[in-house]
Amino acid sequence: MKKGFFTIMAAQFFSSLADNALFVAAVELLKSDGAPEWQRAALVPMFALFYVVLAPFVGAFADALPKGKVMFLSNSIKVVGCLLMLFGLHPLLAYAVVGLGAAAYSPAKYGILTELLPPSQLVKANGWIEGLTITSIILGVVMGGQLMGHVIAPHLLALDLPWIDTGIDTAPEAAIATLITLYVVAAVFNLRIPRTETPLQPLAANPVELVRDFSRCNRRLWQDKLGQISLATTTLFWGVSGNLRYIVLAWAAVALGYDTTKASSLVGVVAIGTAVGAVIASVKMRLDMATRVIPMGVAMGLLVIGMNFLRDLGPTIPFMIILGGLGGFLVVPMNALLQHRGHNLMGAGRSIAVQNFNEQACILVLGFLYSALTKSGLSAFGAITAFGLFVAGTMALIGLWHRRNLVTCPDEVNHLLAVARSDGHHAHH
Repeated sequence: MKKGFFTIMAAQFFSSLADNALFVAAVELLKSDGAPEWQRAALVPMFALFYVVLAPFVGAFADALPKGKVMFLSNSIKVVGCLLMLFGLHPLLAYAVVGLGAAAYSPAKYGILTELLPPSQLVKANGWIEGLTITSIILGVVMGGQLMGHVIAPHLLALDLPWIDTGIDTAPEAAIATLITLYVVAAVFNLRIPRTETPLQPLAANPVELVRDFSRCNRRLWQDKLGQISLATTTLFWGVSGNLRYIVLAWAAVALGYDTTKASSLVGVVAIGTAVGAVIASVKMRLDMATRVIPMGVAMGLLVIGMNFLRDLGPTIPFMIILGGLGGFLVVPMNALLQHRGHNLMGAGRSIAVQNFNEQACILVLGFLYSALTKSGLSAFGAITAFGLFVAGTMALIGLWHRRNLVTCPDEVNHLLAVARSDGHHAHH
């Protein structure tokens, strides 16, 4: 791997670490401000908001400037979001600003990989990025909880700047202030990212043209007989796991009586399972077998409902690992299939923008749905049941959709599978 690759990995790791720790800190900040439960649930969709709104533009923006510079600017926006949160802007609005930074970061991060590395190394590089991202989620969520725990928080609060009243008086505020340093570290790595030879593409002067181009790409991927199945699956998966982070926190408070610090380590347990599932899938699965994982999605939905019967830490840990493992095994082959179809249909950068748009839109819709259910007085247990049934039902429908494709246009599907097979074949030899 080229030396620039590890610089990107380091930047990505610290940035993602801070994102995930910030999520836990923001939940706790809202809690300590006495905000209602639905507002805490709304953090998830607020983060996704700009991903959805700006999807047609961020891909083009990432292609118009050197990628390292885009990543540096994105990180700076995240720092601004943290500062706004500390200076009393409503945490939901401040967190949306951090989401704006993340939305601009994503296409640059994946796009620079295609510029730096030959195609043969892309799967490996994506494996690295996914692995590091999952690690940073585990560490970030746990770290966010620990920064506010009664071991570390008093020390952070004791740090005082001479002659300046920082106005940082609570554990969540101290945690957020600490996380700014992580974004700064990531930004330093961003500045070290080498400039690649790839020519920059000027931004289209006409935003309408960008939107039109984006919707064409979106339509093309949804019309592809394999693309639509993998896009539907990954969209649902990310929509669910994006919200599962919060649901696990809410559930642990009710079922196990946990505070945010303890509950955050349970989210880590789910992520460990996901990492294990992802590793097993990357060893066992091939591109053309990806559609066989659909039943796992149904199982995942039913398992979520099973959370309602857990009241004890003993069985909870293996349960959470299995739940995460099913997810990891499901998403890796589907993601690879989606990137493969997207790359063949429209090129990597655009297809990642389309994928982000659909996944984040799903997080947005499910997140607002969950917020609304909570606001209308539905308990955490009721919300979990509704969520689980929705996932199992939708995955079953995706399975039927794929089966219908096999019946109605067998030639096209088999041709696409053959392309996936030959592509996979070249990658290995």
